Amino acid sequence: MTNPCLARTLVRMIISVVRVNRRILTLVAALIPVLVLGVLGSAVAVPFVALGPGPTFNTLGAVDGKDVVDVRGAEVDPTTGHLNMTTVSVRDQLSIFEAFGYWASGRHGLVPRSEVYPPGVSREEIDKSNQEDFQDSESNAEVAALHQLNLPTVVKLRKVTEDAPAKDVLREGDEIISIDDVQVGTPKDVVDAVSGRAPGTELTVRLRRADAEQTVQVTVGARPDDPAKGYLGVTPGEGARPPMQVAFNLADIGGPSAGLMFSLALIDKLTPGELDGEKFIAGTGTIEQDGKVGPIGGIQYKMMAAREAGAETFLVPAANCAEAHQRTPDGLRLVKVDNLAGALQSLDDLNAGRQTVGCS
Repeated sequence: MTNPCLARTLVRMIISVVRVNRRILTLVAALIPVLVLGVLGSAVAVPFVALGPGPTFNTLGAVDGKDVVDVRGAEVDPTTGHLNMTTVSVRDQLSIFEAFGYWASGRHGLVPRSEVYPPGVSREEIDKSNQEDFQDSESNAEVAALHQLNLPTVVKLRKVTEDAPAKDVLREGDEIISIDDVQVGTPKDVVDAVSGRAPGTELTVRLRRADAEQTVQVTVGARPDDPAKGYLGVTPGEGARPPMQVAFNLADIGGPSAGLMFSLALIDKLTPGELDGEKFIAGTGTIEQDGKVGPIGGIQYKMMAAREAGAETFLVPAANCAEAHQRTPDGLRLVKVDNLAGALQSLDDLNAGRQTVGCS
């Protein structure tokens, strides 16, 4: 005969076990979505990049023991102030959690990745293009400064393409003195002298390389877009006349937006006094060889970086003024800049306590 007390005890135990198992199952069911979200949130990349304040460099200072703007073969005026160039940081391959964290910080913005890294273009190609833009900005900055100071320039080869007819004879950095005994004074002189010759024509080029003059023979090729015109596959530009040499020493920086600050730094080193007037000046902007200042991207992050570094005044390309005015960090004065001459005038006005043109 079954003991009633034992039976009731067994029933209670079974019910208790069932209840515990149900609670465990309920807990597990509730945790599964959380665990899945955690895995996805930390492992799955989103199609966005985060833009934010990047490093800022004093163009009057040195990096890794080298002057950012290095001038040799000319008298250089001592400079001790700040003319800082600014950059934008780009963070890629973000997880969901990382993207949300950057967005919530208030210091970064999220933009579609395709705006920074276009589809169909490799990361290496983009980096190469950015580096070429940066090198162009260095060349433009040098020429704009030399023209502003009315200093003489010479014609130098900025690039020799890999498959160029002249690739085995001419080199990047060669100073072109004459072509077929005709003196060369501008990059256009080189273009005109070459394009006017029939393909197959041999040219006599007088050049200076490594401080020594030499004469070389170059055979003209056919221009890819017009076979009737001559072509060497070189890109002529301008540079300082020897013995003066200008070098820009910033590695791993891409894009053209440092041009204005490079020009100002070079002018500051080649003229008496200090452009910054013992104030912390920062800025940004592309520059053309005629001194025109162009717009850039990420102005709000560049201003933020400048202010955090201690800048009191920020030089803003005219085309960026409306955006900059809406996002100006506290304590930062904005100065509108159209061209290099205008930037110099504004700095002179600041030093003299005169009113400058701001952004509105």
